[in-house]
Amino acid sequence: MSAHRIFICEAQPVVIEGFARILADSPDFELVGTAASPVESIARIPALQPDIVMIDQASGIRSVFSLLSELKIASPNSRSILWIVELAEIECFRALQLGARGILRRSLPVATMFDCLNTVAKGNLWLENSISDQVVGFLSRKSSNRLTPREREIVRAVCRGMKNKEVADLLHITAGTVKVHLMHIFEKTGVKDRFELALQGPKLLGLEHEESISAS
Repeated sequence: MSAHRIFICEAQPVVIEGFARILADSPDFELVGTAASPVESIARIPALQPDIVMIDQASGIRSVFSLLSELKIASPNSRSILWIVELAEIECFRALQLGARGILRRSLPVATMFDCLNTVAKGNLWLENSISDQVVGFLSRKSSNRLTPREREIVRAVCRGMKNKEVADLLHITAGTVKVHLMHIFEKTGVKDRFELALQGPKLLGLEHEESISAS
């Protein structure tokens, strides 16, 4: 199996040199290109088509978001990781919306960095716990006021493990209507499926401590 090809957008040459040395000892990853800015990166990436693009935030979050958007066209199979010092929760959420597959703090150990790289290389999403909590917290505040009373009822029912037919019977609507409501809920909250909704539902509704869900 060939090594995963990595491109890094990083403003500091010493960081790039250190990153290259770390990857040199790994049979699973290969550094194929670097650039000091998003503008320079988008000029080089199309010819390289790397598997993973690591993006430093030094150029400013707007430039980072622009690069994430352009990557979808310039190198659609590349998976991007934001390599950050700090990022506000709304910026984390926006980065994920734009296609970032990982958000990695620069202060984390090398072993954690490889965990992130391996996870993203497999096509999965990687977030450390603190950032994941930030995103969920943002979704909670963002979505709780946007969900209609009916949608909130459906989220509660999903949290109880109820199937679409059971939800439909409970709310006296059709199973097809439940499906439509679920599609709207997924779009509003950013969750991908029923399983994730069941896990995140109490937090999204601000009901982490409400006994009615845990006791049902």
